Amino acid sequence: MSKKRRRFSSEFKLKVILEALKERQTLSELAQKYELHQNQISTWKNDFIAQASDYMSHKVRAGEKKKEIETEQLYAKIGQLQMELDYLKKKLC
Repeated sequence: MSKKRRRFSSEFKLKVILEALKERQTLSELAQKYELHQNQISTWKNDFIAQASDYMSHKVRAGEKKKEIETEQLYAKIGQLQMELDYLKKKLC
């Protein structure tokens, strides 16, 4: 008789990971509670932590890119205003 692999939803994994991160219960208690192996919980937790650092670095890069775009727009506006000022100075003289 062959065993079927169980598949877990992302929501279930996240629930288990968050409880493991809180450390209110031991891994063995969580394993019994959710009918999982301790190694599986540890693997999910470690993967989550590794991906969290990638997520944060991505958010930082996105924030930097947003600042670059805003800076470019501001420099363009300054250039436009400078040209208008020069034009008006010539008109008055």
